[in-house]
Amino acid sequence: MTAAPQIERFGHAETPPLVSIIVLNYNGEKWLAKCFESIKAQTIASQIETVFADNDSSDSSLITAREWLADFPMAAVVQTGGNLGFCAGNNVAAGFARGQCLFFLNSDAWLEPDCLEQLVAEIRRTGAAAASPWVLNYADDTHQDLGFFGFDIFGLASTSKPSSATREIFIASGCAYFIAAEVFRRVGMFDPEFFMYADEVDLSWRVWIAGQKIVGVPGARVHHRGAAAANPAGGIRTVEFRTTDQKRFFTNRNCLLTLLKNGQHLIALAVVPQMLLLVLETMVTCGLLRRWSFAKTTFWSALKDCWRLRAHIIAERKRIATFRQHSDFWMLRFLQWRLNRWFEIKRLLRFGSPRVDAK
Repeated sequence: MTAAPQIERFGHAETPPLVSIIVLNYNGEKWLAKCFESIKAQTIASQIETVFADNDSSDSSLITAREWLADFPMAAVVQTGGNLGFCAGNNVAAGFARGQCLFFLNSDAWLEPDCLEQLVAEIRRTGAAAASPWVLNYADDTHQDLGFFGFDIFGLASTSKPSSATREIFIASGCAYFIAAEVFRRVGMFDPEFFMYADEVDLSWRVWIAGQKIVGVPGARVHHRGAAAANPAGGIRTVEFRTTDQKRFFTNRNCLLTLLKNGQHLIALAVVPQMLLLVLETMVTCGLLRRWSFAKTTFWSALKDCWRLRAHIIAERKRIATFRQHSDFWMLRFLQWRLNRWFEIKRLLRFGSPRVDAK
């Protein structure tokens, strides 16, 4: 059972913030100093509100956050009342945010000084409702992603590559998601049933369905560790291909839910090839791991949970229909041959066979 959210505010700015940065945290204290330091160094720091939202951490995250935010021009510490996951935790924090735009930033990320200034400028110039900065690896300037450019034949987010100029993209990066607050609330925020993973995919589908636009902004740069909890070895650098049964469960289930919710008719049929892909991947992985519990957790439980959520899916389809501006046929412009799994193939070639923890 969760408790009611609690909020502490810091600073005394007289004008409302232009951007509210929401940093959701769960036992990520070791990443916070670098994250907050980079926020404080932003070229438009006086126009930024920093909202730190804690999902009932057991480490010293709250103490660190209070120490850092005490002298910020606009800041707040929100205790969400429990471990609500990425989606509900961010939604709670967004309810307290006062900015015209919201920037959902992972705690294991840091910003280059003009990141927010660049995002705001490009949103205004292009008329987009949401944006992704160029996400680089935490310790250097190597490419991680620029959001996702489209979706592949399985209905999965198609990977991106570096770009020299701002361009339209299909999905903004989940570790650094920039969006107009009014649009975020109008399309329904993050779906709390997702808990975590693939949440940015679902949200981005709804942004485009609502007739809005998303852009990738390479001039705005964020450095991100990624999978810090599921793949902690190496510190600030990723040194192995590692995941967990739980992560694969949420990812598989939520990718199916995204299509079931947002596909109008034709695109919803991509659930079939996606399930066939999951069957193949599950069989191969079980063979490598010699552990059949992987299939039970990541495939069968994912399908069962989609069935459990059928009433939620139906309700969401009806709600999305009320603001739909773009049909499935219009959305097909984002269909790409660059497969979602290409990134995982590159990781496999770099690090070797994946390590999959049961918990």
